[in-house]
Amino acid sequence: MADVLRSLNLLETLKESIEKNNISDIRDAMEDMLISRINIAVAGDRSAEKASFINSLRGLGQNDEGAACVPPSAAPEELAVFPNPKHPDFRLWDLPSIPSDPSFEAEKYVERFKVLRYNAVIITFTESPSVNNVAVWREARSLQKETVYFVLLASMKDTEKTLETKKKASLEVLKAEGVPLPKVFLVHPSALEKLDFSKFLEVMRGDLPEIRAHALLLALPAFSHSLAVLGLKKDAFKALVWAAASLSGGVSAIPVPLVASMVDATVALRILMKAQISLCLDDDSLLRLARQRGLDPSRLKGLRTCALSVEVSKSEVKRRLAEAEKETNTASKRLVELAIPRHARSVSRSFMVMLQALNTAIDDMGADAEKVVAMVTDGSPF
Repeated sequence: MADVLRSLNLLETLKESIEKNNISDIRDAMEDMLISRINIAVAGDRSAEKASFINSLRGLGQNDEGAACVPPSAAPEELAVFPNPKHPDFRLWDLPSIPSDPSFEAEKYVERFKVLRYNAVIITFTESPSVNNVAVWREARSLQKETVYFVLLASMKDTEKTLETKKKASLEVLKAEGVPLPKVFLVHPSALEKLDFSKFLEVMRGDLPEIRAHALLLALPAFSHSLAVLGLKKDAFKALVWAAASLSGGVSAIPVPLVASMVDATVALRILMKAQISLCLDDDSLLRLARQRGLDPSRLKGLRTCALSVEVSKSEVKRRLAEAEKETNTASKRLVELAIPRHARSVSRSFMVMLQALNTAIDDMGADAEKVVAMVTDGSPF
């Protein structure tokens, strides 16, 4: 895909693509977000905390099928990969432990495990970063790899006081090793909504190319975040909706009967199925969440008031598109006639129908997700 999206605001870029009629760029952007293709490496000792962190990023508990475990199934010197069960193109790569041996060569480690091929690299530890951890960070940065981060994982025995002490000590280690403007993010590996994870996610999103930042948001489990981050997730979907509406408008310009409506329904179905899974509103996600948090599954399921939160069906998608078409015809027809040239009116109306129908659906589903997040998070810092 053209690199046009790399450092620009995605929604503004999509608007610019509409003006230039660059339909291929819009289609590529939409496909990228729907697929959620992103690869993140997690380095550090293969501990229970690291396994729990990898599982949480995938929406899994330690007893779920496919969960990372301790001891790991991979040999100590081997790389292990963990795809997200709901978003298989979002992969977490468990890098072997960085040894404490003074003869360790960071350059060989970075080269052997192809650190530069990942969208981001997270260096984890439970006490403080080692000299060799810093050496790997420095080597990656010297090769123009900017998205490398230090994450301090909380353990079961930690308290707020011990964690703050560890974080302070970790920053001192990084300063002593010459790391400029050092940052250490404190993360609760089994409850990502607590501590610094939201701040860490914000920083990583800012560092990633725009399209990858959106893909990451869509793939991460919704219940692992604060309500503020859930709002960002909804915004990412609305950028995706804008891309779909733009594509709908472009297809509508083709003079073939019913092509636009068929494409609209198909694309809308894909987006809303992605939204249901991404917002963790499907039955499997809610059952897994209830099991992880010790809740009654029926209570979580009962929070879903939007039909699309329960099941994304063709009939409901078509009903919403038809309803939006009717509202657009009655409320916006005159405005379209006044503002838009005659040859472009059908294109613009298709754009507005798609935008209205899907944005309303995302708002309704997002409201259900907010209720789920509110129930499973207790608001305590640790």
